[in-house]
Amino acid sequence: MAIINGANLYYIDQGEGTPLIFIHPPVMSSACFVHQIQELSNYFRVIAFDIRGHGKSEPSELPLTYHLVAEDIKQLMDHLGIEQAVLCGYSTGGSIVLEFMLSHLERVTAAILIGGLSEVNDKRLKNQLRLASAIAKFGAMRFLAFVLCWGNSNSIRTFRYMYQDAKKSNSKNSAEYYDYSLIYNCTSRLGLINHPVLLVYGKKDTGFHHYADLIHKRIPTSELNYIQNVKHQIPTKAANELNVLIKQFVTVNCHER
Repeated sequence: MAIINGANLYYIDQGEGTPLIFIHPPVMSSACFVHQIQELSNYFRVIAFDIRGHGKSEPSELPLTYHLVAEDIKQLMDHLGIEQAVLCGYSTGGSIVLEFMLSHLERVTAAILIGGLSEVNDKRLKNQLRLASAIAKFGAMRFLAFVLCWGNSNSIRTFRYMYQDAKKSNSKNSAEYYDYSLIYNCTSRLGLINHPVLLVYGKKDTGFHHYADLIHKRIPTSELNYIQNVKHQIPTKAANELNVLIKQFVTVNCHER
């Protein structure tokens, strides 16, 4: 734990080498990257933190916005003595990665988006986010955490590990995270990004394929990969395939040996 940008944030810092910073979606915590932390820390310096009001981090009195989280990441890097890092975001965590790159590009060597998006523009996803926000505002965090962790689990052990943190998430901050994802749109600015970007999507996650195509077309330096036989929950349900892609990408683009 450390006081970062005025908030008490929990983080994991494991391994040595090129720094990789992982950013999670709403309600979930850094625990959703358990398989990446365990494997990739053998090759890189892996940092995963709980966003304000999520997991073991304290709630935020300030409204939770992508700009605020991006500033938290910058100050966390300062705290850890990291000048540049590879940022890796899962789902709406990928939107935060894009916001960070657009705000602090000099602090990024490369980026990885796992089922990421630069805007929410389809009715189905909008309805899902609105429903999740409403559940959070109602205060049913244990229910919401159960649904999300169960859907992301590849085993009972993984479920329990993720759920013990997710159920602690602050209802107000979780709802703010969902609500901000509904209005965030950085698509028109994607052309400003000229760093290597790895895009990873599930082949069965057809509802997100148009987001993959949108980002891939707007960022000329991006490479797009689909993982077979998986939907959206790639960090846990296709961990081996994802870790291989990340290791290859970072090795090539960050000169890690």
